[in-house]
Amino acid sequence: MNTFAENSGRVADAPSDNWVYRILPRAAWPFAQLARWDRPIGWQLLMWPCFWSSALAANVLQGEGRLSVLLFAFHLVLFFIGSVAMRGAGCTYNDLVDHEIDMAVARTRSRPLPSGRVSRLQAKLFMAAQALTGLFVLLCFNGFAIGLGVLSLAIVAIYPFAKRFTDWPQFFLGLAFSWGGLMGWAGLFGSLSLPAVLLYAAAVAWTIGYDTIYAHQDKEDDALIGVRSTARLFGENTRAWLVGLYGLTLVLLAAAFFAAGAGLLAFAGLFVAGGMFIYQIAVLDIDDAVQCLALFKSNSRVGAIVFLGLLAALPFA
Repeated sequence: MNTFAENSGRVADAPSDNWVYRILPRAAWPFAQLARWDRPIGWQLLMWPCFWSSALAANVLQGEGRLSVLLFAFHLVLFFIGSVAMRGAGCTYNDLVDHEIDMAVARTRSRPLPSGRVSRLQAKLFMAAQALTGLFVLLCFNGFAIGLGVLSLAIVAIYPFAKRFTDWPQFFLGLAFSWGGLMGWAGLFGSLSLPAVLLYAAAVAWTIGYDTIYAHQDKEDDALIGVRSTARLFGENTRAWLVGLYGLTLVLLAAAFFAAGAGLLAFAGLFVAGGMFIYQIAVLDIDDAVQCLALFKSNSRVGAIVFLGLLAALPFA
């Protein structure tokens, strides 16, 4: 068993002062770590495209005088719960698939499965419980949104294996993590249209960008064990690729907002987000793992700014 995990009950790549360690009993820590409750950045990044899409749809419906504010608020609550549950289930599934890889990477070998604090059977049962929670949330939506949500499972199942067969696993992560960009719109309209598709594509580009920064933390270990990533692919050209990916994100979001007739405050949010992207690119040091993690986490603030812009642009705001 990993000495760090055995002595502290924590994982090496997670904050040690998180609420998980202050509130939950020690026996529950490994399960919280499997679900990444001690690292909220994951469910936040999964949630923001849901919130963007729902808020963009709300802008259209409110402009037509057809928005139910209570339904909109209820959907935001559902997306929050669903993001936490499905991100946790996805991380647990990913850890089951990557059990042996995680044992070979210094940053991840203290996680619950490679350290032996959780058995594979326990992890599978916990994954099932989280997936059932996500299913309950999904069933609260309309039939079209339910079917759309089910379709996402194919991408979610493929993603953990992508790093074994492509240099672009971040693209597959983007396809999965950005699915909420379709779900929010479908939840309120019961269908899809151009603004939702453009927003989804924007979120995919955004995900590739921020997860490339994240992947630079592990590039040396990944090279040793043959794991592929855009961080390894882009290498010293990462900054130029980020200009393209983040630029594409802003262009596609702007196109989505324009197609939906969103107000000026939505575009103001994009302007602020663009400044935050410029900062990330300007200061990025791909050889500084601590900074890469901090810049990766800062993307939750980007997501929040875009959402708040859309919220402020609602005609009744």
